[in-house]
Amino acid sequence: MNRTIKKYSPIFVLPTLLAFIIGFIVPFILGIYLSFCKFTTVTDAKFTGISNYQKVFSDDSFIHALWFTALFTVAAVVTINVIAFTIAYLLTKGFKGTNLFRTVFFMPNLIGGIVLGYIWQLIFNGILLYFAKTLTFSATYGFFGLLILMNWQQVGYMMIIYIAGIQNISPSVMEAAKIDGASRSQILRKVIIPMVMPSVTISVFLTLTNSFKLFDQNLALTAGEPSKMTEMLALNIFNTFYGRTGFEGVGQAKAVIFFVLVAVIALLQLYYTRKREVQA
Repeated sequence: MNRTIKKYSPIFVLPTLLAFIIGFIVPFILGIYLSFCKFTTVTDAKFTGISNYQKVFSDDSFIHALWFTALFTVAAVVTINVIAFTIAYLLTKGFKGTNLFRTVFFMPNLIGGIVLGYIWQLIFNGILLYFAKTLTFSATYGFFGLLILMNWQQVGYMMIIYIAGIQNISPSVMEAAKIDGASRSQILRKVIIPMVMPSVTISVFLTLTNSFKLFDQNLALTAGEPSKMTEMLALNIFNTFYGRTGFEGVGQAKAVIFFVLVAVIALLQLYYTRKREVQA
């Protein structure tokens, strides 16, 4: 059986591998090359060295988008994971209706980002109307609007991951902790949290990367207003590439920097959280 699988596995792997190379590897390598060029289309690209990267770091809107995205990511990662873990902890207590609550909390994750952004824009503006303001009145409103939207969409998904982690804890470990006289808070801090660290690793990774890459919701909710003060990195790259004639190369350079930044931060996060995982 194993010999047959090894013999014919290339036939099944090849189509997916070719699709990956054509759809990801080739455009990625081409994108890196274009970040060193001035172009309007791929065919008229002219190599200009690092001039695009110099323009990136002299672009105040990009620097502001970077700091805004970093601040938003920190806030989103902390709030989403704390709320998701709390809900997961409560829903594993075995009371009636837990399956219904799990379904309700998970449902927002099924809604598309652009639709979600417009829905919440109507909600926020409807509330702020009573105070004669809108969501784009200040960057603070936009920031917390994005944070609430992100929490509402992502908490349910992370909750499922945490529930799986908590339910995977051996009952004998919990019983042993109770026999030793551990209180509920001690069991939570000394047993449950260390044992669900693999779930923490996954959830933090997903929330971290999703927050950094946020685009649809940012475009629909605030579109970077007021005065690009709520513009995140992905939207800033989009506006540079498609909104400024002759800046396609700069936009591509921003995209390369964005990729490297997200990859490095995500890998560091995976390294440090995996070190804290406890083997059952």
